[in-house]
Amino acid sequence: MPNWKPIVGLSFSSKEFDTYCHALQWNAWRPSFIVLHNTAVPTLANRPNGLNKNHIDNLVKYYRDDRKWSAGPHLFIDDHKIWVFTPLTMSGIHSPTWNKIALGVEMLGNYATEDFNKGRGAAVRENAVAAMATLCAVLGINPNTMKLHKEDPKTTHKCPGAKVNKVDVLNEVEQLLLLRHGNEHSVVHQ
Repeated sequence: MPNWKPIVGLSFSSKEFDTYCHALQWNAWRPSFIVLHNTAVPTLANRPNGLNKNHIDNLVKYYRDDRKWSAGPHLFIDDHKIWVFTPLTMSGIHSPTWNKIALGVEMLGNYATEDFNKGRGAAVRENAVAAMATLCAVLGINPNTMKLHKEDPKTTHKCPGAKVNKVDVLNEVEQLLLLRHGNEHSVVHQ
């Protein structure tokens, strides 16, 4: 088994996550873009109260012991919190082509079947947009470079699901960046 990168294992509100990210130093590794995923399993229905520390610890066992990976995705986002899994300042494992150059953001839910535009799915979306806006602002990443996992040429996954519209998510990230930081991060998506 490869050397496991210990997880952060902390959860944040979107405002707390912004503060957390602004305090980090990306000296050893600096990602170029973000890859958006969904968990598929568990679904929102499987986690009616979102994720908790026990779920995060079980993900360690899954990635480290079952998959034999050295790390996992960087973030797990539910309808309540943003969980930091693999340290944001280190490469993670989430998408074969882009592990070494991108942050992996996992959204709780199966967006092939669960709604992404209302209810709990909309709350997950809102937290994901906030997290991506923060990461783009802190790292100077153009949100337009975001990829969906299914765009990785080395994957067969349909992740993050057909109900996730990339252009809509990009527009929401861009709007939040504009609201927070003015025109300095503005790139309009049509």
